[in-house]
Amino acid sequence: MVGVAPRTVPGGGSFDGALGVLCSLEAVAANGPRPLTQRMVVFRDEEGWRFGRGCFGSRAVCGQLAEHEHEHELEAEDSGGVSVGAALAALAIEPGGSPGGLPASYVELHLEQGPELERQGLALGEVSAIAGMAGFTIEFTGLPGHAGTVPMTARRDALTAAAEFVLSIRDTALRIPGAVATVGELRIAEPATNVIPGRVALSLDLRAPEAERLSSLADAVPAVADGAAMAAGCAATAVATWRLAPVAMSDRVRTAIRDGAAAAGHPIAVLPSGAGHDAGILAAAGVEAGMLFVRSQNGGASHRPDELTDEADVAAAIEVLIATLATLAGC
Repeated sequence: MVGVAPRTVPGGGSFDGALGVLCSLEAVAANGPRPLTQRMVVFRDEEGWRFGRGCFGSRAVCGQLAEHEHEHELEAEDSGGVSVGAALAALAIEPGGSPGGLPASYVELHLEQGPELERQGLALGEVSAIAGMAGFTIEFTGLPGHAGTVPMTARRDALTAAAEFVLSIRDTALRIPGAVATVGELRIAEPATNVIPGRVALSLDLRAPEAERLSSLADAVPAVADGAAMAAGCAATAVATWRLAPVAMSDRVRTAIRDGAAAAGHPIAVLPSGAGHDAGILAAAGVEAGMLFVRSQNGGASHRPDELTDEADVAAAIEVLIATLATLAGC
């Protein structure tokens, strides 16, 4: 099976996900009928920005929709009040596991979404592992008040607490090699220009290359939130919303990718993925999974309109993908 994911972030580029769709179509068509069935799958909502949890399509295929979330994940709603279940019903999609069972192997082609291949001057990368990641929702509760009449020393400003948390969790991540922490969404309840924020909620995305490092960062979140809240005279709640362990790619699939690149005369780098991918879900479910990265230009720009790759790099990736699929199919 060869897997891809369409673009799913607001303001994103033209290659994230879409590149894999088109390259996979070319590769499967070029291989033609094989003794072992080849299928292409396009997973929906890998990024998770709409409903708050990613890799929905691959988790559905693996029968994991309620495994990491509360029991009613299909009731989660987007900002417009549309639930996951309603969105699926509108598309005439019934959530559930793969009717034909999981594939024997899985290959995902994707834009690198980082600068490493461009730095090395290489078109292609073979992914060794996918970083672990965890999500939190943090809420700070203070006391709203008049912007002109409450003295600075008497304020319980929830936004001040949130700002302190953002800086503190950044510093915490900097102390853990390879770890990253991102606050990508911050919401002030009932915002007004002349009102001290009384309640602020934010999203937190944590990532690390090893399980121990991810745990170290995630375990620190409640204390960091409480410390930031206390300094501002506020209260804090930190709720873990999802978590994915780091996962290694299959040696068999990795070898097939490397052999395909060597046969085509394309040098290939070996690098981990800091971004999450559906390949990680399949690998964790026991499928022999691997990934082929294509060089991202403009300094590895991704989730931005200036995301870019090169036609020659894409052609090389298709060539390697064709060879990889043929090897895995035993041809």
